[in-house]
Amino acid sequence: MSTEAEKKPPAVSDVGAWAMNVVSSVGIIMANKQLMSSSGYAFAFATTLTGFHFTVTALVGWISNATGYSVSKHVPLWELVWFSLVANTSITGMNLSLMLNSVGFYQISKLSMIPVVCLMEWVLNRKHYTTKVISAVVVVAAGVGICTVTDVEVNAKGFLCACVAVFCTSLQQITIGSFQKKYNIGSFELLSKTAPIQAISLIILGPFVDYYLNGKSLLDYDFSGGATFFILLSCSLAVFCNMSQYLCIGRFSATSFQVLGHMKTVCVLILGWVLFDSALTIKNILGMLLAVMGMVVYSWAVEAEKKAVSSIPRNKSDMLDGEDVPLKARVSGLPPVDLEEGETKS
Repeated sequence: MSTEAEKKPPAVSDVGAWAMNVVSSVGIIMANKQLMSSSGYAFAFATTLTGFHFTVTALVGWISNATGYSVSKHVPLWELVWFSLVANTSITGMNLSLMLNSVGFYQISKLSMIPVVCLMEWVLNRKHYTTKVISAVVVVAAGVGICTVTDVEVNAKGFLCACVAVFCTSLQQITIGSFQKKYNIGSFELLSKTAPIQAISLIILGPFVDYYLNGKSLLDYDFSGGATFFILLSCSLAVFCNMSQYLCIGRFSATSFQVLGHMKTVCVLILGWVLFDSALTIKNILGMLLAVMGMVVYSWAVEAEKKAVSSIPRNKSDMLDGEDVPLKARVSGLPPVDLEEGETKS
């Protein structure tokens, strides 16, 4: 690939990628709430719906490749199957955790992904975090916990499902970034390869998982015009949600995606209050303010760390170290792509 191609600006800016993820994620939650709630269309098939999401995403990816908008790159099939297995286990584990545990413990398990992702990136990728970044992560987790966690009840089966879900979700998000760097593949191109495998497996297994979760059969559901509309709306938003997730993790890190991604939780609480008359207490408001403050501090700490890393003088021996500076970066003069925000290699 030419130097000009390397320097070509991305089609979506960093702010645009985050905005796409927040807007599409919040939109899909609102659409699914109308689709799946008893006061809406009572579509109680969450796993199957996820299969629909990936089917539409795979179709969009196929059209993109067929029209030449994106270029398919080789990724070993066994790695794609392994990734899809981890991702589908994450989805199933989350659904089982929500069924078996209280909503409060389910929220705690989702919050625990932040320290788990940090730990796994430290173990797998030797990434270190500054005290400022760690402090900001704690503040965000505390704020989201205050505004979302209410009753906390747990049992052995539910705890096991939550642990599996948290581990697989964290591993999936780290693997997204690793695959993009390992195979020099773009976010949408990688999504186009993983989506078909996830779609096929979830479409086949989803109805059985949903039947186990709620005792209802997909064949008995009445697909009204309104339900079909919200299913299509949910699938359309899922394309942008999946695309932006791969995009954000590929450009930044799984940790940043977890921390800044909790802005979606704040938006959902506010929109739930505006659109669905959900209760919004002083505790919720204080928790949201604390979470937003933590996100601001995290962003500041990340930028400070990036500036500190870029200001460190590098001698000739450093530039010859293949582990510090990738060959592509040395040839093209671009900065190392593996120096991510808030993290430096040991």
